[in-house]
Parts: sequence; structure tokens; C-alpha cells
Amino acid sequence: MNLEDIRLLYDFNAWANNRTLDACAALTPEQLTRDLGSSFKSVRDTLAHIYGAQWIWLERWHGRIPSGLPSAADFPDLEVLRRRFAEIDRNLVDYAASLTSDDLQRAISYKTTAGSPQTQPLWQMLQHLANHGTYHRGQIAAMLRQLGTKASSTDLIGFYRERAAKAGA
Repeated sequence: MNLEDIRLLYDFNAWANNRTLDACAALTPEQLTRDLGSSFKSVRDTLAHIYGAQWIWLERWHGRIPSGLPSAADFPDLEVLRRRFAEIDRNLVDYAASLTSDDLQRAISYKTTAGSPQTQPLWQMLQHLANHGTYHRGQIAAMLRQLGTKASSTDLIGFYRERAAKAGA
């Protein structure tokens, strides 16, 4: 994994989060928080989990030791989610832009929220977090269909195509 791949991956992650939030705008407040029996009960709770994972990993990469993820209740509506995602996605893109190739190989030690010590190279954690978001955005797409609304495509190839079209314009 090289530096340009990581930077592109985090541009994609922010793009996909934004498209997912746009698709969620069609939901009523009740639909946003409706228990759908998924791994995180509602669309809101799943979005909060994606946000929380992004936040906790960034905290770890900065050498801080968070004790847990934010609660879904910290995100009462879609507007709060949008603001928080805009901030964390910007911070992640900026973080990726600040890295050097040597940084990617650096081993980072941290403790999980359960207290288990872990150490991995930064590039593995960066890859993991982007993949984690993709997985949960897929869950949200299924939940949106359950709620009778349309999901937006967040496929990586769509990101590449959109980016190429903008570059050619």
C-alpha cells in the first residue's frame, strides 16, 4: 500500500459517506431511528457507528486513548450526523495528506475499548477503517431499501468515474 493509494482511499471514504448521508435525507425522523433488527438497530445507529469508528481510530493515530465510541444518542438527527461527518472526514483526509511513506510502516500500539493491547503498522489500520466504512454503508443501503427509499451507489468504481469526469471537464 503506497501513500497515494491511502490518500485516494480516504477521498473515496469521504465521498461515499456523503452519498450515503444524501440518500438518508429521504427518511423521516422516525425512519432514521426505526429498529430494523440489524447489527446496529437503525440507520442512525449505523451511521453513528461509522462515525465513531472513524473518530476512535483517528484518536489512536494521534496517540490518544479513547475509552469508547460515542453513543448513537449523541446524534439526534441527520443534520448533526452531517456536521460531524463533514468534520471527521475532513480530518481524516487531512491526516492522510500529512503522512509520509515512512509513516505508513510505523507500528502503532493502542488498546481496544475492551482493554486488549494491539500493535499494527499504520497502513493496515488505515486500510481497515476504509473497509469498515464500506461494510456498514452496505448495511445502510439494505436498510434504506427496507424503508422503501433508494440507496445511492457508493461503489469505488463510481468514485473513480466521477473523479475522471470532473478532471476531464
